[in-house]
Amino acid sequence: MSAPVTKSWEDFLDSMPQEMQRTYRRFKKASEVLTTEAEPEVGMTPKEVIWTKNKSKLYRYQPALPKKHRIPLLMVYALINKPYILDLSPGNSLIEYLVNRGFDVYLLDWGTPALEDRSMKLDDYIMDYIPRAVRKVLKTSGAEEISLLGYCMGGTMTSIFAALHPQLPIRNIIFMTSPFDFADAGLFTNWLDEKYFNLDKMVDTMGVVPPEMIDFGNKMLKPIVNFYGPYVNLVDRAENESFVNGWKLMQKWVNDGIPFPGEAFRQWIREFYQHNKLLKGELYIRGRQVDLSNIKANVLNIAAERDHIAIPHQVEAIMPVISSKDKTYMEMPTGHVSVCFGRQAINKTYPTVGDWLEQRSK
Repeated sequence: MSAPVTKSWEDFLDSMPQEMQRTYRRFKKASEVLTTEAEPEVGMTPKEVIWTKNKSKLYRYQPALPKKHRIPLLMVYALINKPYILDLSPGNSLIEYLVNRGFDVYLLDWGTPALEDRSMKLDDYIMDYIPRAVRKVLKTSGAEEISLLGYCMGGTMTSIFAALHPQLPIRNIIFMTSPFDFADAGLFTNWLDEKYFNLDKMVDTMGVVPPEMIDFGNKMLKPIVNFYGPYVNLVDRAENESFVNGWKLMQKWVNDGIPFPGEAFRQWIREFYQHNKLLKGELYIRGRQVDLSNIKANVLNIAAERDHIAIPHQVEAIMPVISSKDKTYMEMPTGHVSVCFGRQAINKTYPTVGDWLEQRSK
């Protein structure tokens, strides 16, 4: 707008009631966030790549302070996310928090699959990638034992890996909002029923499942809340800079997924959601039966009270199955995403993980 027009507009705004002026400011700020403001920077904790395999990388995070704990921690996240999921931004990063508490932290980055990766199965990730990453962490750290943290699907995969490799020196395992029992997965159980969902046709047609489809399915669990809620909240709280920063981080995370390799997706849906093979002991990975009772490591199993993707009863179900003598189940007052960042994560999740791990990393 030209200067005279701007002046006239400002004079007009000044003549309006206070509440209308505030409403205008909130809509203006929300519009700027959606159209002109830069996306937040993520994954800022300093790190180095210490191992690669195809598109995967193994990161070791660089501490600003000397390490205090001798047992290293390897983190494994879901195949549908990007690696910054546990390291969003300074002050909002589980990895940064643990590094600053003196832990030797590593993360297995799956990379971004494309059509050439459509034949990748869970077998490949669990049998070819995680074991080698574990051995590399042990060699790099010089430690004789290791701790593992699996987030969401990454925790489910970690449980399978640990059950199939009881000979490896796994001291501690932290599962964070990871589903194990798929008999009742909420609306997913209905949507993915074999009577209605033609899994083979979908995978054979697409090769890899686009992230938009995964995101759409997750959002449809609570469509009003997930499709409209974020924008209503943004307008309503646009004058709260802290909220806006957190909102931008949340939206970047939610809208920044990666493709799901077709064969891994076929396996994930059929053997977990449709047949619930893991908890029943009927799952075979590369010809080996997965027996969760082989897990003897110390276990901290974290669920989120408001989680509609990994419902608490799906998460808790592993507790009576594993053989661990030291095992704890906890529910955080968060959702599936906010268990990792935000006020509740900083005040509840981070200290819970740090304190539990510290006592078992000596």
